[in-house]
Amino acid sequence: MVTDLATEPASTADQTAAGEASPTKAIAHRTALIIFGVVAVVVIVLDLITKQLVVAHLTEGEPKRLLGGAVYLSLTRNGGAAFSMGTSVTWVFPLISLVVVGWIIWMTTKLRSLPWAIALGLVLGGALGNVGDRVFRAPGVLRGHVVDFISLLSPYGTNFAIFNVADMALTFGVCLAVLLELLGRHRDGRIIKDQPRRAAGSPAHAGSPIAGSGTPAGSATSPGSPSSAGSAPSAGSSSPAGDDGSDDAS
Repeated sequence: MVTDLATEPASTADQTAAGEASPTKAIAHRTALIIFGVVAVVVIVLDLITKQLVVAHLTEGEPKRLLGGAVYLSLTRNGGAAFSMGTSVTWVFPLISLVVVGWIIWMTTKLRSLPWAIALGLVLGGALGNVGDRVFRAPGVLRGHVVDFISLLSPYGTNFAIFNVADMALTFGVCLAVLLELLGRHRDGRIIKDQPRRAAGSPAHAGSPIAGSGTPAGSATSPGSPSSAGSAPSAGSSSPAGDDGSDDAS
């Protein structure tokens, strides 16, 4: 009984030291999927509304200055990626986005984490928002130009690439996903625990005494062990040959 109690804390510590995951902070899979879907839909709707407003009320080459010049609303139609890279291969970007969408959907098969649901929803909404521009806007299917309109510190994106709501959601979602990975947060709600540092001078589990007992853990012996079977002579046993007092007397 004493031996069992002594070894139990050690096994728990070994599991923690090995980085075993604890199923905490998990939510129902259905709840996670609902949150994931709602976040993605909100991003898509906001992206679509803002782009329609910009196209209807702004003119290319006439930016609107906001917040003392910290932000400019500058209508730009981008056929490439950030900083207008890849404008000659516009058709590649929607294909890449569709691959990303498929990967995100696969990621949700074991989704039970609220932060991961938000992160993946942001990424999906951002990806689909720009795919919509590639498919439905001029000059044609898979060659459409993305509507960008947010420029920081300058009216024409000289300091930073001009972006839109979909780009913002995509960036925030990726950053959140990377942060969750660094913190050991898994999509299924598990949290990887780091190995706890043992306090200086604290006894090891195997040799620590059990509270309330006078015998240190690990010193108890079971019946039939060498220490209990041969440590003391039984009653009536004779001394070994040559050790008795009669030999000395003679």
